[in-house]
Amino acid sequence: MQTFNLLGVDRQWNLSIDGRKNNSDLWDSINWKKVEQIVNRLQTRIVKAVKAKDKEKVRSLQRLMARSFAGKLIAVKRVSENRGKRTAGVDNELLDTPAKKWRQTKSLNLADYKPQPLKRIYIPKKNGKKRPLGIPVMQDRAEQALELLGLDPVSECTADNHSYGFRKERSVQDAIDACFNALRGKGSAKYILEGDIKGCFDHINHDWMVDCTPMHKKKLRLWLKSGYLERGIYNPTEEGTPQGGIASPTLANMALDGLQELLFKRFKKSEKVHFVRYADDFIITGKSKEMLANDVKPLVSHFLKERGLSLSEEKTRISHIDGGFDFLGFNIRKYKEKLLIKPSKAGIVSVKRKIKDILKANMSAKTDNLIGMLNPVIRGWANFYSHVVSQEIYDKIDSAIWKMTWQWAVRRHPNKPLKWIKSKYFQRKSFRNWVFCEKGGKLQLLQMSDTPIRRHIKIKANANPYDPHWDEYFEKRSKTNTAGCFTVPYQRLSPLR
Repeated sequence: MQTFNLLGVDRQWNLSIDGRKNNSDLWDSINWKKVEQIVNRLQTRIVKAVKAKDKEKVRSLQRLMARSFAGKLIAVKRVSENRGKRTAGVDNELLDTPAKKWRQTKSLNLADYKPQPLKRIYIPKKNGKKRPLGIPVMQDRAEQALELLGLDPVSECTADNHSYGFRKERSVQDAIDACFNALRGKGSAKYILEGDIKGCFDHINHDWMVDCTPMHKKKLRLWLKSGYLERGIYNPTEEGTPQGGIASPTLANMALDGLQELLFKRFKKSEKVHFVRYADDFIITGKSKEMLANDVKPLVSHFLKERGLSLSEEKTRISHIDGGFDFLGFNIRKYKEKLLIKPSKAGIVSVKRKIKDILKANMSAKTDNLIGMLNPVIRGWANFYSHVVSQEIYDKIDSAIWKMTWQWAVRRHPNKPLKWIKSKYFQRKSFRNWVFCEKGGKLQLLQMSDTPIRRHIKIKANANPYDPHWDEYFEKRSKTNTAGCFTVPYQRLSPLR
């Protein structure tokens, strides 16, 4: 019997592994439940230290997390199993075997650690421009994931209550529900400042971030200054945090935290100031257009300037609630004093275009394969908007999809009678006479209108998933949450005694 000591807690824990020497066998024999318990326990201690305002204790516990074998195992597991596991950095290395994962675990948090440059790639944005991404190598991703285990509990304790982007157990639906709560009343604010930060990830001041982020300062500076390779040419990074790094969303969130408290201290309740943020997009409500333009906007600009950031003039505007505004893919507007939230026009156009592109690119595909590609798009879009006023829009999109599938079928068989085409691709199901399905009718195209509309239950503003005080709340929430929420079931393990 071979044992490994898992450090990082107030006593030693043993991970029992049988005597096999192969690294693959070692990785497959890990008791993940026990590993998660150890990490959860240490994160709980970090939360208690933050609440006690003991900075030295917080930093000491973060160092324990970085040295703990359990933390290293969780970090490697995360980067080797997430969506980016098949995307390599500049070294073209992946953690695709148990042996590599085990070797990577043993090489984390070394004294001579130095990150490699990022791999620069570009992805298209909705406005036609391209967003630059910096892809770290697997070694650096694992190092960031390890540090994040100790940083994220601190971030959750100090975050703005109404910040919902890139945070555990929070979603877009929570942010939209917060907007609903702020604007639904007859006496609610009439004006909304729609804020957008210009190149948030790309322009955060490095010195400010290193000084104000409670984590390993040397590692953070090394990550920020690592540079990137584009077409084989090295480019230094003088500002910003790379989009593509595991720790980047949390770092950006922490840079923006504090704006809500600043607004609430500056303005009285009678001025109807409410704040909702999702990543770098936010709204601020106010009783008048002049107040938002002359008082709120300059205050926000000054707050951002200290961090090396600025508002995007083309995307930052002041709207009246009767005219409505778009936020996170939703349209929020009052109709005769009644607030209704619907899918935005841009979102409707986007899903129609996506379905049309799939049909156009698969003119010769088998019917069951085509349905297999369309159904996830239909289901995902419908579920995303299932907690707002969407039923009428679902019906219209279903009608548009029927027209597109009919045109697809007719183009495939230009010499066949329409009646023959109808009988081949469309069958009667229950009360519907034109259901697009494969031969035999076992697999059929989903209808958005079948998705039930259910009200989303917003997370409590001060709920903290790392605080044991909230364990019972999150357990109940995971059982009763509606279809509109896409947070994973709550699985926080109780700390070992």
